[in-house]
Parts: sequence; structure tokens; C-alpha cells
Amino acid sequence: MITRISTPFSYSTAVAAGDYVFLGLHRGFGDSFSEQIQDTFSNLKQTLLQVEVPLENIVKVNVYLKNIKDLPEMEKVFMEYFEQDKFPARMTSTTEFIDSDCLMMIDGIAYKGAN
Repeated sequence: MITRISTPFSYSTAVAAGDYVFLGLHRGFGDSFSEQIQDTFSNLKQTLLQVEVPLENIVKVNVYLKNIKDLPEMEKVFMEYFEQDKFPARMTSTTEFIDSDCLMMIDGIAYKGAN
């Protein structure tokens, strides 16, 4: 069975298929990077709750930063949300975004099956 969490746009926020949840782009809002990344993680948690998967079951993320200078703060936030030695696999890169106010986005994969 495939479950999709749709958006008003041409993508799903998440698609649960079998043992995995594929997370579409998640971004946060706020004036600062700190506000945006905290809001992004809040949105990720809400999305995963809809398919009954905890945040700690994220196994892979791609993080897109507008400014590489935000990498140290991003590292600190990941330390807040994931236990030591239980971090998801991650790729971080920089890019420009269509929305000029966007400072970061995350997508990824979570494991839905038994731990």
C-alpha cells in the first residue's frame, strides 16, 4: 500500500511505501536560519506523525543550504534532534532557492518497519 501526504503543489510532502517513507522537500519559515531550521524539524516531525513514524527513524537526509556559513549551526541542530551515534546518513550542499527568503531545505528517507 502507498500513502501520500499531498500538498497544493506538484509534489507530496511524504510518500509511505512498504517499509519506507520518502520525504519531499521540507522548509521552515522565519527571518533567521535558526528559526527556519527549527521550523523545518517541527514540520518533519508533523509529517512523520501522519504516517506514525518517529523522527529518529530518519535514515537518510539531504540538506540544502543557501549559505555554507550556516553549516556549524546546522550541525548543532542535528545534535539536538538525534542521539549521538544515531545520526541519519547525510549529504549537505549549497544552492539558490526559487523562494528568495528560503535559507534551507531538507528531504530524506525514514524507515517505517520494526527497529
